[in-house]
Amino acid sequence: MKYIFVILLIASPLLAAKPNVLFLFADDFSYEAVRAFGHTDIDTPNLDRLAARGTTFTRCYNMGSWSGAVCVASRTMLITGRSVWNAGKVYEKTDAERQTGVLWPQLMKKAGYKTYMTGKWHIETDATKCFDVTRDVRAGMPKTVPSSYNRPIAGQSDAWSPFDSSLGGFWEGGTHWSEVLADHTLEFLADTKRGGAPFFIYAAFNAPHDPRQAPKEFVDRYPLSRIAMPVNFLPEYPHKDAIGCSHKLRDENLAPMPRTELAVKTHRAEYYALITHLDAQIGRILDALNASGQAENTWIFFTADHGLAVGHHGFFGKQNLYEHSVRVPFLVSGPGVAKNAKNEDAIYLQDVMATALDLAGAEKPAHVFFNSLRPLLNGEKSRYEAVYGAYLQLQRAITHDGWKLIAYPKAKVLRLYHLAEDPQEMQDLSANSEHAPRLKDLLQRLIKLSAELQDDVDLTKVFGNKR
Repeated sequence: MKYIFVILLIASPLLAAKPNVLFLFADDFSYEAVRAFGHTDIDTPNLDRLAARGTTFTRCYNMGSWSGAVCVASRTMLITGRSVWNAGKVYEKTDAERQTGVLWPQLMKKAGYKTYMTGKWHIETDATKCFDVTRDVRAGMPKTVPSSYNRPIAGQSDAWSPFDSSLGGFWEGGTHWSEVLADHTLEFLADTKRGGAPFFIYAAFNAPHDPRQAPKEFVDRYPLSRIAMPVNFLPEYPHKDAIGCSHKLRDENLAPMPRTELAVKTHRAEYYALITHLDAQIGRILDALNASGQAENTWIFFTADHGLAVGHHGFFGKQNLYEHSVRVPFLVSGPGVAKNAKNEDAIYLQDVMATALDLAGAEKPAHVFFNSLRPLLNGEKSRYEAVYGAYLQLQRAITHDGWKLIAYPKAKVLRLYHLAEDPQEMQDLSANSEHAPRLKDLLQRLIKLSAELQDDVDLTKVFGNKR
């Protein structure tokens, strides 16, 4: 009987090992800011090796925001699984969602996972009541450093230094926040044991959000002579005020207006330094995972809550619907995932939530809008016929079949781009009569998708003559 019992124990499907899930989450990280994607201005050796060991989804999007703090909307969608306007309705009621036990970490815990969180939270409920273990739950961004704004200005001294720890920001507490997050994640990994409960790690870096601070050795890697200007650079975006992106907006106030080559190159250099420093911390976590002996049974996801402009189209922030601000990197590796592969199907970054539930064998709640990526990793096509984008009541967008339509309701402006031929979105084709049928089709699709997502902006009132 003793031996029979042992055989049954091993064979029981209830006791089959579930994979660990390591979720590495960045803030303000544009899809282009990874060297493996051909961006030679930047060094990201550890993200490069993660891309080599798994699959990159090259068209990963954030759906939008009801708030100027786009990360709030992105993360609320991520944790609740709800689409943008649905998530907006429950945003201030997220604690009630927690009390019903339907938030992402709670669903992972119910599926048998030991859950851990560290870093940026920015959700309207207590993280310590959502995870088994939490360390250094951070606010949305480091405290504002006044000298980091409206700079640099040619001919004037620049009081800012990315590596001056006396300025606070990421240096508050004495150790850079990215290093603190890695330190604590390594401690959690050291406490996990093979054969024990599977783990779910939610490691949310505040970097590379401003203030753009990194140790001097990383800043020194990026002299301005190394930095290229964005090919779609504009000194000033023509509709910036009517779409909510005036110089008064915090993100846009980081650099002088109109934009200058000096300001763009300086901020991009500091942005890259912060990313390379972040990459080094990710390398430490990947190395510790390998040393733990659990890497082979661990799914690793890396993405960010949204992108960032830093000089593209005259913008510096993420409060716009151009690719640099709505697209993010999305890397996944795990058992059976194709190595050094790329998938060009459109996805939303919040699909990672549904994917993790799928891996955990947990049922996806009916209210969860997003979808597991496992079918796509096995060769199926995306369930999203078109990608939706929104910012406040001022901007809407739809991407479909290699084309993109951006609508500005207040400005009463439409912009049409053929992404397949113009990935940098430099040629607005909205006034080209040859493309009038395409514009009409995309507008109709956007109106239909907006209604399905319970968007309360009525585009037909503004653009009805284009339908």
